[in-house]
Amino acid sequence: MTDTEIEGPGRHGNGDVLAESATKRDDVFDETYKEKEGPKPSMIIVWKNIILMTFLHIGAVYGISLVPSAHVLTWAWSVFCFLTSALGVTAGAHRLWSHRSYKASLPLRIFLATANSMAFQNDIFEWARDHRVHHKFSETDADPHNAVRGFFFAHIGWLLVRKHPDVIEKGKKLELSDLKADKVVMFQRKYYKMSVVLMCFFIPMFVPWCLWGESLWLGYFVPGLLRYTLVLNATWLVNSAAHMWGNRPYDTNINPRENKFVTLSAIGEGFHNYHHTFPYDYASSEFGCNLNLTTCFIDLMCFLGLAKDRKRVSPELVLARAQRTGDGSTRNRSG
Repeated sequence: MTDTEIEGPGRHGNGDVLAESATKRDDVFDETYKEKEGPKPSMIIVWKNIILMTFLHIGAVYGISLVPSAHVLTWAWSVFCFLTSALGVTAGAHRLWSHRSYKASLPLRIFLATANSMAFQNDIFEWARDHRVHHKFSETDADPHNAVRGFFFAHIGWLLVRKHPDVIEKGKKLELSDLKADKVVMFQRKYYKMSVVLMCFFIPMFVPWCLWGESLWLGYFVPGLLRYTLVLNATWLVNSAAHMWGNRPYDTNINPRENKFVTLSAIGEGFHNYHHTFPYDYASSEFGCNLNLTTCFIDLMCFLGLAKDRKRVSPELVLARAQRTGDGSTRNRSG
């Protein structure tokens, strides 16, 4: 198990020594990008998505009303499905495939891809591509969920309208050979719809009915729709709340914040000022496993020999960066 301490690229302009050129990474802010002058393009509403998201959240609210009548094992199963699908996003699509912050064995990649299908947030290839665009052009017209456009847009609104032309243009220009070369990623992309039906809806519903006699109706609405909606909103809070509320102990030149609530709801993704300052750090936090279930999971996989080569920022660089560009607030282990 080999780990690497690195000094890496970011939105600097302040004298950091870079271990690799920012041009070699697609998750590093591009300071050369300039938004086009003139009027913004018209917002095109995607009514199908609005209708689907409306019914999804209505179903989730109904699911809440069914929770008291659910078997205790169904509660436990719902939590398990929540954590599994969340890890498919945080440890999988995000830290492994978007940022390449550690390496995973084939069995682990298969598990994370399966868990990612349970999360149903677009296939890994599309998720990672859009996330790299988000980091490279953060808070600009080319950012898929540009938080400058407000909480609602950054949270869910970006999914209810057509992408800004700059998002599409910049996404096409990314170098995505690592994703295209990963057979697990491309297999999931090819069979994504089928995998979502199976992992996101059928298995969460069927297991409680099969093993302890829960009704299929309750299985569909609680570990199915309610759990799925909670995972979606936990992920969306990283794009919205964690870009608006909290302190900025590492870099005041960027909007992402350290947000305690997001840290808890998104199993470790709320240390967001740190993450946008050091996007290549596998822990996505200065404090390792502290309130960071995703980091604990990756560490466990390394202990079991299923992952390796975790990239980490040296404590000296973190401290120096905080002193130079941070807001002077206490760097908090709880986000």
